[in-house]
Amino acid sequence: MTDMDVVVVGAGPAGLTAAGDLARSGRSVVVLERWPAMNPSSRAFATMARTLEVLDARGLADDVLARAHRASGVSIFAGARIDLTHLRSAYPFVAVTPQTNVDRALAEYAEMQGAVILRGLEVVALEQDTDGVSVTARPKDDDDPRHTRTWRAAYAIGADGAHSTVRELLGAEFSGKTILSSLVLADVKLADGPTGGELTLGSTRDVIGFLAPYDRADSDGAWYRAMVWDRKHQVPDTESASPAEVVDVLTRVVGRDLGVREVGWLSRFHCDERQVSQYRYGRVFLAGDAAHVHSPMGGQGMNTGIQDAANLAWKIEAVLGGAPDEVLDTYHSERHPIGKRVLLQSGMMARGVTLHPRIARAARNFFAPRLLRRPRVRDAVAGSFAGTELRYPRRRGEHRLVGTRATEIPLREGRLTHLQRYAGFVLIRERGADAVDVDGVVEAERSDAGPAVLARPDGYIAWAGRSSERTPLTSALSRWVGVSPRAGASRPERLR
Repeated sequence: MTDMDVVVVGAGPAGLTAAGDLARSGRSVVVLERWPAMNPSSRAFATMARTLEVLDARGLADDVLARAHRASGVSIFAGARIDLTHLRSAYPFVAVTPQTNVDRALAEYAEMQGAVILRGLEVVALEQDTDGVSVTARPKDDDDPRHTRTWRAAYAIGADGAHSTVRELLGAEFSGKTILSSLVLADVKLADGPTGGELTLGSTRDVIGFLAPYDRADSDGAWYRAMVWDRKHQVPDTESASPAEVVDVLTRVVGRDLGVREVGWLSRFHCDERQVSQYRYGRVFLAGDAAHVHSPMGGQGMNTGIQDAANLAWKIEAVLGGAPDEVLDTYHSERHPIGKRVLLQSGMMARGVTLHPRIARAARNFFAPRLLRRPRVRDAVAGSFAGTELRYPRRRGEHRLVGTRATEIPLREGRLTHLQRYAGFVLIRERGADAVDVDGVVEAERSDAGPAVLARPDGYIAWAGRSSERTPLTSALSRWVGVSPRAGASRPERLR
């Protein structure tokens, strides 16, 4: 029996984000991963603007971007385009890079902060009581009971993917349905691929093809992540995909030979729309694909999981530090609606792309390009796609800014994401306002004429008003951290 603060099951993007954040706050964390090594052929490839902000708050964005292609938009059908250049973010694009690069950066972050990552272990039992959670694991494919080990922790996080063992052990229903089958992912090298550097989604009545450019090219061609689907070739996931199948569908979608020089790894899969009814089960939480799965259209899976973890980890840390247990309930109340929206949004895109009736396709092709050229529609769709315009609910009487991102508030010095590398809350005072010196809170001054805001550790606004009004400010802090902060106390030291 090994005692920890938190056990995380799953060393994917969500699990590693949570583990790194908790360890950064000084908590003891172990990550249990069933696969012996990082998956070199993971499906995700798009890192959205809001996720890049989350990574920047951990000092990881530059590393990921160094290995990524920056696409300013997504061409979908009939000239319709999701334009990301107007995003209210330092990252007005989508970073196209294999998930392995994100996984690697997050694993290094988690280990640097002090989290222990144990690979090749599969969880076989999970029990919880009023005092904690016991998680039992053993080496993968090893039935010898002498090799079984149990970890005891205050909380556990199930971030072990769509086939989550934690979810199964909890008995959590994963309701939903399959919406597309026999999709094929591949990495392809093209001599004559799409120009312009954007993500490109094309379709006919019977096939769809998607291409996302990597920043990998030579005199023989450039590499792309491809996804193809053929309405008339629906086979089980167990049937191997072939390079010829990928080439055939891409040619039919584009209407010309793209000059395929090489096809890398291939993976056939199906996509479901499923979501658990609750994200919290006592002392156990579900995050990422363990909590929700959806269509790959829109590239939301990895991004939503990372943002789940960024929301959850600081709340577990707060409760471990004395905040009321109700803080943990806000993980579900904030993230479950976001997951539901992602399912709806991704599903609408999947159904829109695969429309078969000619009249429906004609209506789609007429209206979609025109709507997406309207600035309000353009920015709303792009912000939802990128995650920058998503917000959390606020309570009655709270300022309208509560629940929105504080990330793009201009500061006299630096950026909020850089201040967030100090774990904890950040008070952004009004321009010219005196320092407040609240215990445990980093302070900054905004350079525009907006109100003071209290930014949570995940970058969302917990309170807005005048920094000179101490009672509302300390009440907001008390709600989240469980104690009334003292004025004039020492500021937090930078953590690792």
